[in-house]
Amino acid sequence: MNLKKSSILLTMIIAILLTGCSKEQTATSDDSLLIYTTIYPLEFFTEQIGGDYVSVSSVIPPGADAHTYEPTAKTMTEIAEADGFIYTGIGLEGFVDAAKDSLTKEKVRFITAGEGLEFHSEESQTHDNEESHATEDTHSHDDEESHATEDAHSHDDEESHATEDNHAHDDEESHATEDTHSHDDEESHATEDAHSHDDEESHATEDNHAHDDEESHATEDNHDDHNHGDEDPHVWIDPILSITLAENIKNALTELSPENKDVFEQNFLDLKHELEDLDSEFHKLVDEAAHPEILVSHAAYGYWEKRYGIEQISVTGLSPTQEPSQKQLQTIIETAKEHEIKYILFEQNITGKVAEVVKNEIGAEALMIHNLESLTEEDIKNKEDYLSIMHKNIETLRKAMN
Repeated sequence: MNLKKSSILLTMIIAILLTGCSKEQTATSDDSLLIYTTIYPLEFFTEQIGGDYVSVSSVIPPGADAHTYEPTAKTMTEIAEADGFIYTGIGLEGFVDAAKDSLTKEKVRFITAGEGLEFHSEESQTHDNEESHATEDTHSHDDEESHATEDAHSHDDEESHATEDNHAHDDEESHATEDTHSHDDEESHATEDAHSHDDEESHATEDNHAHDDEESHATEDNHDDHNHGDEDPHVWIDPILSITLAENIKNALTELSPENKDVFEQNFLDLKHELEDLDSEFHKLVDEAAHPEILVSHAAYGYWEKRYGIEQISVTGLSPTQEPSQKQLQTIIETAKEHEIKYILFEQNITGKVAEVVKNEIGAEALMIHNLESLTEEDIKNKEDYLSIMHKNIETLRKAMN
C-alpha cells in the first residue's frame, strides 16, 4: 500500500475510533508524559531520561521486525492520544509519514530522534568495478557490462533485460544462467536461477516491478514503504551515535515538560556515561580480536564497521527482505571461506533461511546477535535492557572474532 493510500485509510479509521473516545486525555497516575516510540532503544533511552516523569512504550511488538512493522488502528489511536511519538526518522519506519499526515489535528508531537546524525551510506559498503554496481556489503563482483542490484537479481544491457521467476528463454542469443556459471559470447548475459530472457528489447520485471533502461535499478519485493535508500538506519548499535539519539530525546522531553528540565538533564548525563563506557568496551574488544571479520545474516552492523573497524560480511541487505542473487550468494560463501569464518551470527527476530544455506555450506557454527530493534518475550521475562544486551553482544563478538 503506498503512502497516499495509507494516509487516507489511516485518517478514516482514526476519525471513526476517536469519535467514540473521550476527548479528555487519558492521564497516568501521576500526570507524567505519555510517550510511544518505534524501536526498542528509543523506548529505553526515553525511560532512562524521563524517569518517573514519563510513561513510555514501544509500539513494535516483542520479537517483531521493525523493517516491516505496520501499526494497527488501535495503536494509531493510542499514538494520537499521547504527548509524544518518537521515531528514528531515518527511513526505517515506513508507516510514519502516513501517520503524521493522519494525525495532524491531534495533540501528539512527532519527535525525530535521529535529527542531526551523519548516516552511514550503503555506498561506503560497496566496491565497484568499471561498470558494475555491487550490492550491499560487497557481495557482488560482476563483469564490465553487468550491474548487480540489491534484491533485484537483474543484469541489464542495451539489448536485453533479465526477468525472474521461471520464465522461458526466448531470443536468438543464448543466455547462461548463474547456477551453471557458463560464459557466453558478447551478446549473452548470465541470469540467476533459471530466470527468463525474452526478445532483444525485453524488460526485466521482478515481483511486478518494472525495470526501465540501462540506468534503471530494481526495487525490493514490493516493500516501497520500507525502502531505506542508501542510508543505513541501524544507528542505535553505535553507542556514540546513541548519545545523540538520547540527547534529542532529552531536548524533546524538556520542551514537553520544562519544569523537569534538571531531572532530564542529569538522567541524560548518567546515560551518556554508560554509553561511553560501552564504547570503550567495543574498542577493547577490537584491539584484542584475532580478526575483524564477522559473518552476519543481516547488514545491520555497518556502524560498528565505521566506528570500530568490525567488518561485516552480510547475507542479506539493510533490510532482511533484500536477499542476495545466486551469484552474490556464491561470493558471500567464497569470502567467508577465504577469511576462514567459523561462526555465523543470527538475529533474535529474523528467520534467516538464506543464512542457513551459507552456514551449512561453510560448516559454520551459529551464534546469536541481538539487533535491538525489539525485545523478545524472553528478554522481557529476563529483564534485559539495551545495556545488558549490548554487553552480551560484545561477548558474542569476542567469540566470533577469535
